[in-house]
Amino acid sequence: MKPPEAKTILIRGGSIPAGAGTMRSYVHILRDIFARQGIEVLNRSRAGETSFDGVETFREDVEPFRPDILVIHFGIDDAFSAVYRSEFRENLVQMTRMARLCSAPRIFIPTSQPFENAFDMDSVGIFYRVIREVCADLDCGLIPVHTFWAGLIAERGLPQTSLVQEDPRLPNEKGHELFARALLQHLM
Repeated sequence: MKPPEAKTILIRGGSIPAGAGTMRSYVHILRDIFARQGIEVLNRSRAGETSFDGVETFREDVEPFRPDILVIHFGIDDAFSAVYRSEFRENLVQMTRMARLCSAPRIFIPTSQPFENAFDMDSVGIFYRVIREVCADLDCGLIPVHTFWAGLIAERGLPQTSLVQEDPRLPNEKGHELFARALLQHLM
């Protein structure tokens, strides 16, 4: 639940929150919705970045803004590059600790979409479990986007391909709408 005094939400992550390959990402949608409530949504995400980049640039990307709510959205770029699960975990822990030292914001860590390819889902599933563990260990808000997404696919009979780009690691605009809906359930 978002505290009523929240004035700034900062999102730091990789390709998905950066909106790679789309004109309108979930961050744009959240920005429009929260602007009506006087809440600023800042996006310090960049395509292709991993959690290592999040740790390395924390002091310039997060700390100066002192957000009330921090969304740390890494995982897909990590899972499909040379980042070990243990490194990913440690990077999330470091970012969480640095955030609490600089401004003690509420911290949320979302997962990303499910994958049709079983091998890809196994790969990202490991990272989603790490996210769940870090959230439980450090009292962060878990946003299980992949289960929300899978539920809507099943409920509406949508094909996964209608929500992702040619590269299934990247959601299209409709996929970003699902991300926004999943995050809103936790941030509002």
